[in-house]
Amino acid sequence: MSTKQASKMGTAELNKLSAAGRWHVLNTVASAKAGHIGGPLSAMDLLVSLYFNELTLNPQQPQDPTRDRFILSKGHCAIGLYAVLAMRGYFPLDELATFDQGGSRLQGHPDMKLTPGVDSSSGSLGQGLSAGAGMAIAAKRLGAEFHTWVMLGDGELEEGMVWEAVHTARRFQLDNLTAIIDLNGLQQYGWPVKEEGDRFDRSNPWAGVDLEKVFAGFGWNVVAVDGHNFDEIQAAFHQVRAGRGSGRPTVILATTTKGKGVSFTQGTYKWHNGVATPEQLAIAAAELGQTFEGEAK
Repeated sequence: MSTKQASKMGTAELNKLSAAGRWHVLNTVASAKAGHIGGPLSAMDLLVSLYFNELTLNPQQPQDPTRDRFILSKGHCAIGLYAVLAMRGYFPLDELATFDQGGSRLQGHPDMKLTPGVDSSSGSLGQGLSAGAGMAIAAKRLGAEFHTWVMLGDGELEEGMVWEAVHTARRFQLDNLTAIIDLNGLQQYGWPVKEEGDRFDRSNPWAGVDLEKVFAGFGWNVVAVDGHNFDEIQAAFHQVRAGRGSGRPTVILATTTKGKGVSFTQGTYKWHNGVATPEQLAIAAAELGQTFEGEAK
């Protein structure tokens, strides 16, 4: 079975996958008694769109050299990626129950030596875009057609190394590189005082900054989307493909809601991480249309 681009799914199918993915995040973290919630939930629609509607890949051949590459630079959101990889067939869904345990392939941060489908280890914030730029440069020099995608958090953009990579990517004309910024407006630590333009219960790390103009000033193609609208996400992916040959990398600025999809996690930095109680899991299961039998698994 060769590596190939995912078949296109409709909005209804993608919504079901995202709901299941969010449930797997909450339930798995509750079972592990530790883990991140807000970031994986904000990124879930983007991850589902990538893995089920865009990336050229084959779960049965995770090291195929022709596959597209994906780097989760905000590596603390690994459980979100693991949920999607499991649903896509890289490993059994039951394996999610081993998350963050000794000897598990599913550690608290992605490990490319352990986990099928993980193209770059991550955890220390700010490094993923540089790794992605390196992969994109290699593809150019090898004449390879694969595309490299990197997902970053908005708090992560405060790392200087990110901007060194932003500058370098345009210099090397990496039109085979796309950054996706999960702009959920919240970070665990940072600016504690709300200001005008903040969306949630803690100061937005980029309130008052026009990131579209910033990236455009560095020579990037910029696409702004609602990160929970599958039609807008798919249109952004189309623009990425149309930009191949332009010599310019693309950034997708995806406005999202931290903790999206579950009433008690949405829009609060306190659910950056956390462990849901059985009562909260029952609420989440009902809201996400999932089955809950009374204890995390």
